[in-house]
Amino acid sequence: MTGRTTLLGSAAVAVLAAPLLLVGLLLTITTTTMNPGAAPAAIKIDALPPLAQELLPDLQDLLARDCPQLPLAWALAIPQVESSWNPAAYNATGRAAGLYQLTQPAWTAAGGTPWLATPPPPDAPVFQPGPHLQRAIPFLCGNLHTVTTHLAATGKPASLLDALLVCHVAGCGRVLDSPTGIPAPGDAGCDDACAATVHSYIASVHAVLDHITQPAGPAAIGVLPDPTPYTGPAAAGCTQPDPSGHGCLTPAMRHALDQTLAAFGPTGPDQTIRAVSCWDPHTWNPASDHSRGRACDLFPTRAGTFPTGTDLANGWHIAIWLRAHATALHISYLIWQDRYWSPTTPDTPGNWGIPYDGGGIYNIHDPTGGHYDHIHASVAR
Repeated sequence: MTGRTTLLGSAAVAVLAAPLLLVGLLLTITTTTMNPGAAPAAIKIDALPPLAQELLPDLQDLLARDCPQLPLAWALAIPQVESSWNPAAYNATGRAAGLYQLTQPAWTAAGGTPWLATPPPPDAPVFQPGPHLQRAIPFLCGNLHTVTTHLAATGKPASLLDALLVCHVAGCGRVLDSPTGIPAPGDAGCDDACAATVHSYIASVHAVLDHITQPAGPAAIGVLPDPTPYTGPAAAGCTQPDPSGHGCLTPAMRHALDQTLAAFGPTGPDQTIRAVSCWDPHTWNPASDHSRGRACDLFPTRAGTFPTGTDLANGWHIAIWLRAHATALHISYLIWQDRYWSPTTPDTPGNWGIPYDGGGIYNIHDPTGGHYDHIHASVAR
């Protein structure tokens, strides 16, 4: 790749009460895995139905804004099983409609307007792909929060996302009232037919996941050079020039930046790292490491945008490389994709780091505030 150097300066009613640089970049996109420290799995876009491909950007934006803990692959697999991505699908027996097959109580619980008839008329919002996604994703996320809290409190062995599937096909009560979180016959009022439906549904979603994804496994950072460990002074102050613009960096931060660029190549519009921004007064956040020369932001995509495809894969590759070499580079913490990681912070079960809350300063739903468009790397000295 070439390009000039660029450095930036300054379902049942389931409501209670109710990375690796990928090959074939045009055909894959990454999604969060449930394996801490791993690169996201790659979605084979050519394996998706046409409507799923068309709605993919909207679905990504919704997940980033409303439910980043729900992997994109699962959000794609569920409607494949429910409706085969037919927005007009209607199940007369279960009275469920649309891509995710929401019942009217589920639809209204998610903020949708009640149906005027059963089945809803063809022009009803529940049958319109865009409005349907706007309700279905928060609905799924609410159920995911319910099962996350319950499984953490009870220690039941069910996997988090399989429990979400139980919620969607049979109601969250089946998760809460069964001994394992996945009902067997006789558990939680689930008879033989009910249990068979649940287990068949889970197997069907897993089959779709196998079809639309290719495992990424741990990021293949072995193909990149290991950084030279920092051995300079521990408290030298902000004494080194900041090559991204003006201001200064500490020797440790300058070393970490130089080693990262040595591994990933120069910055530029067509490079793995498109741009870098380090020192900044950050007057809106006086405690920021940027104003002390101890932080740099690495942009794998255009600033102000949610990364997809190649850019998202590159971002994960950079973040995982920095994490793997945190000791050598004296990395104190990383923020990326609305997730915070430090050497002393355990990963959230099944995810990378812990949720980032913005510290009451940043809008985490914004591409920059949520650190979707850049990896923030701070050093300890």
